[in-house]
Amino acid sequence: MKETFFNLVIYLKNPILEKDSNTDLKYRFKIFFHILIISVATGLIISPIFALIHELQWVNMENHQVEEMFKGMGIFQMILLGAIIVPIIEELIFRGPITSFKKPNSFKFGFYFFALVFGFIHISNFEMTKNVLILSPILVLPQLLLGGYFGYIRVRFGLQWSMLMHGTYNGLFILLGTLSEF
Repeated sequence: MKETFFNLVIYLKNPILEKDSNTDLKYRFKIFFHILIISVATGLIISPIFALIHELQWVNMENHQVEEMFKGMGIFQMILLGAIIVPIIEELIFRGPITSFKKPNSFKFGFYFFALVFGFIHISNFEMTKNVLILSPILVLPQLLLGGYFGYIRVRFGLQWSMLMHGTYNGLFILLGTLSEF
């Protein structure tokens, strides 16, 4: 786990277009689950910042578009939309093109560009206010980091792996969210 974390950090500092030559499924799922744990831990570490922003009434965190989108849906509809359809579409848009940048500098630009756009597109989940705009780098920090994490797994293992990672991540939080309602 520690090795995966350090490899991920090193990669995010200097992304390169290089597939992982180890195609063993056991190895790939081990790395996959390590990155999934890192992704979830990242969200948990950042969440107190959101609680503080909400408590200080800088941004209404209860008025989130994802909750609005899922309102009235059953668990299977939420999983279908949030853990299958949306991740496939977002991965095709935000991770699919990054391997088309072949030169090292253009690849690095493409990798960061798509991670940033992926992150900042999620600001649309909030009601647009002056505070939301000012705090937008903090509000989309989880998605900015996930853009890098998903990009790493996409480049190293392939697009289907980033789709699986994104869907698993979303599905986990959908399930946790629905369990918390009971």
